[in-house]
Amino acid sequence: MDSHTDTVCCCFTECRAQQDNVLQPEGDVTAAEGEAVTLDCQYNSSSTDYYLFWYKQDGDNSPKFILSCSQFGTGNTEKKYEERFSSKVNSTSKSVPLKIQKLQLSDSAVYYCAVSSM
Repeated sequence: MDSHTDTVCCCFTECRAQQDNVLQPEGDVTAAEGEAVTLDCQYNSSSTDYYLFWYKQDGDNSPKFILSCSQFGTGNTEKKYEERFSSKVNSTSKSVPLKIQKLQLSDSAVYYCAVSSM
């Protein structure tokens, strides 16, 4: 009996701003449907009050907002992503990893993180 597992691919690109910037690892992250994956993002901010954001881009569509979070634990997640997508700022390691649980084929996309000073 053949076993077939669909693969989900999450891609990265590097984004930089003036004094505030983020760095995402290059390349693809692949995992099987139903598994969990964590996408890394390192950030720098010259401000003491900042928010981190995650966006998802499918094909040629414009990036869509997934969630935002601050170093104080506040944030906002788009309703359709609340159940499976989560992120928390780690001020010590200056990272904001995005965890996606119960992967679906529709999760295959390019994911961007961004930082903004308030």
